[in-house]
Amino acid sequence: MTRFLLAALAGTFTFAAASAPAQPAPAAVIVKIGNFTFGPQALTVAAGTTVTWVNQDDIPHTVVSTDGGKSFRSKVLDTGDRFSFTFARPGSFGYFCSIHPHMVGKVVVKPR
Repeated sequence: MTRFLLAALAGTFTFAAASAPAQPAPAAVIVKIGNFTFGPQALTVAAGTTVTWVNQDDIPHTVVSTDGGKSFRSKVLDTGDRFSFTFARPGSFGYFCSIHPHMVGKVVVKPR
């Protein structure tokens, strides 16, 4: 104990913090809504990725997960509106426009 105190007082301790390199956050992904389609219609992303849907159509649309909207559900998106969702866990997530149900898409999420 005495050696510890003497070393501490003398300033001879060196502390090095080792840390794992931080993983960069996944890049944001844009899905364009236009001409009654989602583009791209299917995409694959890493867990933790935020996907943003942008309505570039001149009529309203929605983005609703096919599990009844339990995973994600946008408000009605007018021209220029955006909706974002971060996919935290791996899986396959289908979605559609509740106003125009023939509009469908899918996001496949892979582990990081």
